[in-house]
Amino acid sequence: MGDVRQLRDKQPENEKITINLGFVDLGRIDLLVQEGFYSNRSDFIRNAIRKQLDTHTEAVDRSIQRHTMEVGLRDFSRSDLENHREAGEILHIKVVGLARVAPDVTADLAQATIGSITVLGSLQASPEVKKALADRIK
Repeated sequence: MGDVRQLRDKQPENEKITINLGFVDLGRIDLLVQEGFYSNRSDFIRNAIRKQLDTHTEAVDRSIQRHTMEVGLRDFSRSDLENHREAGEILHIKVVGLARVAPDVTADLAQATIGSITVLGSLQASPEVKKALADRIK
């Protein structure tokens, strides 16, 4: 038993969303799937979303620059936040993508170092940290 190690839970590579579609639109998607244009409904929807995002690439890029946001995956470890606390720095986090606060970060440490947090995508943090930062999450 002494040599058993806890493996970290695998983080999802994407996030599920739910959408409502009319019956006619859904039927048209099913027809395209049936005809082999797409492997399933999700494949069609992902492709449609990517195509739409591609048409707005410049607007998204300008907005990211204007808001000085980080794009992609941003991890905040306990040591990162402790270093900011020791330096007397307050973080104003802005991420487009996935922001993760390490599981060992305490609610007190998060409150002491994070002044605001804006995530366009997904925020992964312990329930305690999310509760402590509830008034700072936009």
